[in-house]
Amino acid sequence: QVQLVESGGGLVQPGGSLRLPCAASGFTLDFYTIGWFRQAPGKEREGVSCITSSNGITIYSDSVKGRFTISRAANTVYLQMDSLKAEDTAVYYCARLRGECKGSRIDRWGQGTQVTVDT
Repeated sequence: QVQLVESGGGLVQPGGSLRLPCAASGFTLDFYTIGWFRQAPGKEREGVSCITSSNGITIYSDSVKGRFTISRAANTVYLQMDSLKAEDTAVYYCARLRGECKGSRIDRWGQGTQVTVDT
């Protein structure tokens, strides 16, 4: 069964860090471009970061650039989140893309993991 499974979410104080793994089952994740998205209450889902399969190019939204880092290892894609802010509170999803980071169709979503940044 083809699945993406996120984990690592939780409650963290402002300025803290979390690392979110996105693990794959049923397929080799290294062969695909993987994106991280998030959805805050009352807001639309937005792209956060992406890493391509072909050459490991990474992109970030302006809101997380310099604070978040996406990487791959052992059939898992990680989103390292540092200097977290209250506005980073959201459900975070990873997704499999059929192509490059921009303009590609998403054909699999994970179930999401909640990240809450609060004192």
